[in-house]
Amino acid sequence: QLQLVESGGGLVQSGRSLRLSCAASGDSFDSYAIAWFRQAPGQTREWVSCINDRGGSPTYADSVKGRFTISRDNAKNMMYLEMNSLKPEDTAVYYCAADPHSSSCITLGALGMDYWGKGTLVIVSS
Repeated sequence: QLQLVESGGGLVQSGRSLRLSCAASGDSFDSYAIAWFRQAPGQTREWVSCINDRGGSPTYADSVKGRFTISRDNAKNMMYLEMNSLKPEDTAVYYCAADPHSSSCITLGALGMDYWGKGTLVIVSS
């Protein structure tokens, strides 16, 4: 079992930056691919980014490419999402997730992501 807890959300002005964190507790965090998702009000959940177990091969949704950076620190059981040049359309609840079935980001989606945090709210004002 793996427990995930997000933090770092809040209200930020358009163009500014925010860093989300996700603390993991439990077994084998460093063996799993991990990802960030988001869900805007009235929208379906959207895959944002994924990174493999070693912290390599990061992948991003086109909507955040060049602005967001995913990373992880396996020694601290932490993962991060650095968000720069934020836009109002980035407003959403952000979730971290882990895939115990794979060490690599294979599906670039929710398939296989068995572990989820409860989310942290990011609001970007214009």
